Amino acid sequence: MKNLCVLVLCLIGVEMAIAQSDKDQITETLLNYIEGTANGSPERIKKAFHKDLNLYAISNDTLSVTSGKKYITYFKKGQKRDRVGKIVSIDVVNNAAVAKVEIDVPTRKRLYTDYMMLLKVKDTWKIIHKSYTFVNY
Repeated sequence: MKNLCVLVLCLIGVEMAIAQSDKDQITETLLNYIEGTANGSPERIKKAFHKDLNLYAISNDTLSVTSGKKYITYFKKGQKRDRVGKIVSIDVVNNAAVAKVEIDVPTRKRLYTDYMMLLKVKDTWKIIHKSYTFVNY
């Protein structure tokens, strides 16, 4: 019985270590997006996004869809933007995750909320979907 308890505790410990490792990798992916958009680093944004990613929002009661490839072109190398981002939450199960990110743009008095879906593709976490909204303050 003692050996069984030790085995179960070891398995729980390994699973927690793996989950933490995934959360660390997801955090890195999200920071590539946050810092890439703030610091004018299209390569970091590209590193975070899956090649087939689309961005979704509602504009004038209509669904607006922008490809990730087009979105990346909005950011020019070295051109910093007034954006301060933070990761609000990450929920991960196996090879799928969802994250909530807030991006404050003080000069526009606007707070964006991004909902990201991520998948682990070939041992690398990629943002595969982004839905967003904003509020003015």
